[in-house]
Amino acid sequence: MRLLIQRVARASVEIGGRVHSSIGRGLLVFVGIENADGEEDIEWLCNKLLHLRIFDDEAGVMNLDVQQAGGDVAVVSQFTLHASTRKGNRPSYIRSAHEEVSRPLYEAFVRRVGELSGRHVATGVFGADMQVSLVNDGPVTIWIDSKNRE
Repeated sequence: MRLLIQRVARASVEIGGRVHSSIGRGLLVFVGIENADGEEDIEWLCNKLLHLRIFDDEAGVMNLDVQQAGGDVAVVSQFTLHASTRKGNRPSYIRSAHEEVSRPLYEAFVRRVGELSGRHVATGVFGADMQVSLVNDGPVTIWIDSKNRE
């Protein structure tokens, strides 16, 4: 399971020209799921996500996590995070899990973020054509892969 995390001043998800969800200051999280992912990946990533100290404290040092900073979280599914560009110029998505695997894991991830944070989690709509707008704060963008725990 892969996360692309962006610290944002604000973000929103539009579907069909209508705003589906939006957040203020917080984290916009894109989630990519592969067939080998499971509950252990969800638990590890949710804990890592909610405890990343990437918000400034009163001294201007990135020392606070999203909860300490009072930030929001939005989670959007994105199968293209598992794109392979090894051959040619057309990405292959063969590592991305099919919907019957990825949808339940995505929903479990969103649910677990909400449980651990005690807050509502904004989302996109799984499989929808979404237009995601954001103002990256910093910019701060972090990549985490549960299969490569660096």
